Amino acid sequence: MDWLVTLLIFFGALIGLMATGINVFIAFLVVNLSATMVMMGPRGYGMFVNSVGDSMTTMGFVTIPLFILMGEILFRSGSVDVLFNSVNRLVGKIKGRLYVVVLLLATIFGALSGAAVAVSAMLGRSVLPNMESRGYSPKMSASVILAGASLAPIIPPSLLAIIIGSLANVSIAGLLIAGIVPGIIISCLTGAYIFLSIKRNASIAPSDEQDEEDKEGGTTAGALLKMIPFMFVVFMVMGMIMLGIATPTESAATGVLGAILVAIFYNRASVEMFSQSLTSSVKLSAMIMIIIASSSLFSQLVSFTGASQGLVNWATGLGLDPIVMFIIMMIIPVILCMFIDQIAFILMAVPLYQPLVAAQGFDPIWFWTILLINLTVGGITPPFGYTLFALSAAAPGLTVSQVFRASFPVLLIFLLSVVLMTAFPNVVTWLPGIM
Repeated sequence: MDWLVTLLIFFGALIGLMATGINVFIAFLVVNLSATMVMMGPRGYGMFVNSVGDSMTTMGFVTIPLFILMGEILFRSGSVDVLFNSVNRLVGKIKGRLYVVVLLLATIFGALSGAAVAVSAMLGRSVLPNMESRGYSPKMSASVILAGASLAPIIPPSLLAIIIGSLANVSIAGLLIAGIVPGIIISCLTGAYIFLSIKRNASIAPSDEQDEEDKEGGTTAGALLKMIPFMFVVFMVMGMIMLGIATPTESAATGVLGAILVAIFYNRASVEMFSQSLTSSVKLSAMIMIIIASSSLFSQLVSFTGASQGLVNWATGLGLDPIVMFIIMMIIPVILCMFIDQIAFILMAVPLYQPLVAAQGFDPIWFWTILLINLTVGGITPPFGYTLFALSAAAPGLTVSQVFRASFPVLLIFLLSVVLMTAFPNVVTWLPGIM
């Protein structure tokens, strides 16, 4: 089983380098350059250059920097502040209102940034102390933040969905649309958990009267009007795809245009803001593109050694039922994503998972959508989930043990959702199928 030795060397080197704390793209470059030299010699670097060139000029990857720029503009222009106040008003006079507001905001922030860790840290630092001062339960607040932020890879526009679609040759539009219904289901389950918890223990939320006093001023009609520009951005992205008017790349461009118009409409646009957004977008996009280019070569090297085919032959030779193989393939990201970055796992897993998905006859949209959900499950699984440590570090009033306890109901919600989508695949594939 030479292919197994090759895989162990490749992945052992990658994980070992990442464990030193160096950037993911540097780890990939070191492994790729070293493996190319060992297996092919200096002539192999010609393949390296061609692989990087092909990856960097793929039209599908244009979507990545555009979506990043859209999120940066919406963040830095302060447009989301307007959305917060509007959602706060629209939720109405209900007990535990701010739990719902934070769930919605965490979902929106997660969709815009694509990073559960970033959203957890941001809300833990800014929102959680404020909620605690108003009488809200820190544990429940932490649970809500973790649940909303962990929808980042699922709710469109999801950068991780775009990366998987590009690497696995799966419809990016299909993956983006497939995340809508699962995202809604998980959000609804979290909302149901919030209200059932409040019903069982009313002390975790302030009284209706106190909650109403905390509400921002303004009317419901005014809140709806203020949200229209933001909804315009959503339409410019997902609406254009769902109506068949634009491809994901084109809709990403219209999304950037929509974000600029929204910033102008809210009177938050400035040269400095646009400059900062562009600078940040270029830096992040360049890093992601280098990682993707390195991953493409990594995939070629794995195939060149025969490891990909060897793994497929071994897996199919076990004679396992497809559902058993599916469960095994889904447990792996839960475990590994406790320790490594989600993008890093995707770049390592896609070259190996893709032939297995085809060999087992799994629907690719269904399979990769559930994988996206499991990526975040690893990040919120004690005792090593890095999203948990990000939240505890950002929220000085919370201990690590409190954050761990807050993660348990979120884990159950996500795992229940995965079971539901596994038992009923149409939950995932229905919406992409009618587009």
